[in-house]
Amino acid sequence: QAIQAINGHTNMSAEEFTNIIFQKIDVNNDGELTLEEFITGVERDKDLLELITKSFDLSNVLKVIQSG
Repeated sequence: QAIQAINGHTNMSAEEFTNIIFQKIDVNNDGELTLEEFITGVERDKDLLELITKSFDLSNVLKVIQSG
């Protein structure tokens, strides 16, 4: 949640984010994601890949630290 907030993704709760991921990539609908399901799902969904990539972009964290 902290990374999402720092990067400006505050319009989505952690629960909503998780639900979206499961809906998109839990291919066998068992309510669990294997590493293989996660990797395959993210590789196939361009929007999800972009969202996850932005979520782990820590450049805004560095800006906050530098500005005090």
